Amino acid sequence: MSEQLHSIRTRLSDDHAPALLIDQFLGHVQRVQTGASGVVPQAQLLEIGPLPGHASLQTYAARGQAALDALVVLKLNGGLGTSMGLDRAKSLLPVRDNMRFIDLIARQILSLRARYGATLPLLLMNSASTVQDTTEALAHYPELQTGQGELPIGFLQHRVPRLHADTLTPIEVPDQPEAAWCPPGHGDIYTALVTSGLLDQLLAQGIRYAFVSNADNLGATVDLGILGYLVTEEKPFLMEVTRRTQADRKGGHLARAGNGKLMLRELAQCPEEELDDFQDTERYRYFNTNNLWVDLQALKNLIEATGALPELALIVNRKAVSSGGETIPVLQLETAMGSAIHSFEVAEAVDVPRTRFSPVKTTDDFLALRSDAYILTDDFRITLNPARRSPVPPAISLDPRFYKTIQDFQLRFPADIPSLLNCDRLTITGDITFTGTCRIEGTVCLHAETPTRVFQYQFIGTPGRSEFQVR
Repeated sequence: MSEQLHSIRTRLSDDHAPALLIDQFLGHVQRVQTGASGVVPQAQLLEIGPLPGHASLQTYAARGQAALDALVVLKLNGGLGTSMGLDRAKSLLPVRDNMRFIDLIARQILSLRARYGATLPLLLMNSASTVQDTTEALAHYPELQTGQGELPIGFLQHRVPRLHADTLTPIEVPDQPEAAWCPPGHGDIYTALVTSGLLDQLLAQGIRYAFVSNADNLGATVDLGILGYLVTEEKPFLMEVTRRTQADRKGGHLARAGNGKLMLRELAQCPEEELDDFQDTERYRYFNTNNLWVDLQALKNLIEATGALPELALIVNRKAVSSGGETIPVLQLETAMGSAIHSFEVAEAVDVPRTRFSPVKTTDDFLALRSDAYILTDDFRITLNPARRSPVPPAISLDPRFYKTIQDFQLRFPADIPSLLNCDRLTITGDITFTGTCRIEGTVCLHAETPTRVFQYQFIGTPGRSEFQVR
């Protein structure tokens, strides 16, 4: 074993990491050491072919309803939302009517249980940074425990060492020891389910299927048609995908490998000379919503048959850590759970509407979700307003100099959110504060050279004109 691998094994062992995680992470490091690029040229890909559509699967809804007692809803809840200036779990951010993501998730589960008489347990994969606040938030819903059986509501994802970019050895950060560690990406879900004993516990409790999604994607709700299709057609793994737009062209896309299996191809896996083709949204039409449906028995069978976890694509993120006045270049080795689709022989993707993909990654997303372009339903789902003229949400671009963080956002939207019911696109450049309810329609670009206010009851949106100088 090389010096680098030995130092990494020691660091993880000292952190009481399970052997499965240690072996997996060392394998990732060896892939970096050997320079495995993971590049997949277009010539190695096959046509995806037709995918089952969301609407056509609704004929399976009755079978899905019958299978609800065998389903667990699993939410990825490890993120802090640091890109939005948050230092707590993003799921604690108020979204609508003073309800946070976590409140809506809990109430969705309780609503489904009441409507269908199902047990439907909830599991949250937390990080060390989110577990305490999330546990305190869920204490307001003691009735959640009724459907859990012996299952906890939360479990922890692992952590792995950050590696020095030059030496591939664990970094030392004496003044802030936590900075020496990082999350291993949501691909850790498979590892954590095994090492926590939850995979076996779920199966022993009669829970065979898992619906997995991000906690900040309120479009990811239990769909009886998809569940029924998973069960009836005995699919081991289903991925919800939706059509790429120009805004998604640099993100990863769904592909079919030369062996016939589906896979995800990221930008880093594309040869430089094929970048234009990679961004062709007609050639590569679909991207992963990160809504996954997994047959847990099939997952266990795969692990037992191969003696290993699903093989996941490795993501190498280059970062910098400051310590003692010095900047350390580091590598964070991560995996994404969706890439497990390539590990299953008959895994499939389902073409779903964009409404099932409504994540909040930026304050741009947050503004749209807070506006009347969306409604809150009686069963606590947030969905596009049916009164909206367009079937897609408004495309919003807020000036990051003034709206990047939640604190900035709240300063500039101190009262009501503007009406965006019939807004197609909104671009704001400059420091503009909205002091009350106003209405924005069509495609609108607002510019301000100096700090400016938009007042209550103001209407913005004139036919044939889209750019407005605000004074």
